[in-house]
Amino acid sequence: MKNTGYYLALLIPALALLTGCQTDHGAYAPQNTQVKNLEDSARFVLLDKGAQRSVTSPGIQDTRLPDGRLQVQVNLRNRENRRIQIQVNCVFKDAMGFVVEDTPFQTVFLDENAQEGVTFVSANNKAQRYTIRVRQAR
Repeated sequence: MKNTGYYLALLIPALALLTGCQTDHGAYAPQNTQVKNLEDSARFVLLDKGAQRSVTSPGIQDTRLPDGRLQVQVNLRNRENRRIQIQVNCVFKDAMGFVVEDTPFQTVFLDENAQEGVTFVSANNKAQRYTIRVRQAR
């Protein structure tokens, strides 16, 4: 009986060392790079199922200010017969799609079937593209 415990005490660390030494060599290519990357191409995205069910955007307008900054105004519409609370932000990107500014989320209250506009202005003139992101407020 004492020998069994002794052998187990030696066997378990030996197995752990043998299995821990297996390694993969080399780099791997990313998989599914076109899956769930809507934020790279769309100007308006809904980040969760609740926002998808409750919010739509009937229009987005962007203008260039005299100092070169990008101003974006988005109209948000509540599709439900109840008051909802959402959060919205804007990610400003350069011409290649790299983020140059990520604005903080703003909380917006939308009454039943109401529509409201939210405006974002980039901090500098590097912004060429943008994505408006909407999520449910928690």
